[in-house]
Amino acid sequence: MIQDLKVTDLIPHRAPFLWVDSMIEFDQSSLITEKYIPEDLDVFKGHYPDNPILPGVLLCEAIFQTGALLIALRLKDSTEPKEGVPVLTRVEGIKFKRPVGPGDTILMKVTLKETLGGAWFLKGTLRVREKIAVQVNFACTLAVLK
Repeated sequence: MIQDLKVTDLIPHRAPFLWVDSMIEFDQSSLITEKYIPEDLDVFKGHYPDNPILPGVLLCEAIFQTGALLIALRLKDSTEPKEGVPVLTRVEGIKFKRPVGPGDTILMKVTLKETLGGAWFLKGTLRVREKIAVQVNFACTLAVLK
């Protein structure tokens, strides 16, 4: 199912702020995605030019976009209300464990912990070179953006 869908079919993010290349594995409670980090990203020119690392906020954004994709996939074929797009409403307990640099491929896994009313509570993990780089708990709701 997910092989037939493009990331941009499900969430409104576009380059240069799209931090998910592809969806790897989906079930009703989790989604795994990946992103190749190009060596020529402009951010590397200013974020430690002699030792370039991707800013943590962008790593978190990759996790949050994976969460938005998980919600969109769950809503795609359900009878739940679908008006709006997933937006971030809460971030808790971020842990940064290792850097991500030019040429790395990152793998994000987001798991749905629970839904309460219109809120989705999620846990995200980002891996690089098979090791955990970031962990974060977060929440989203659907919002109509104008």
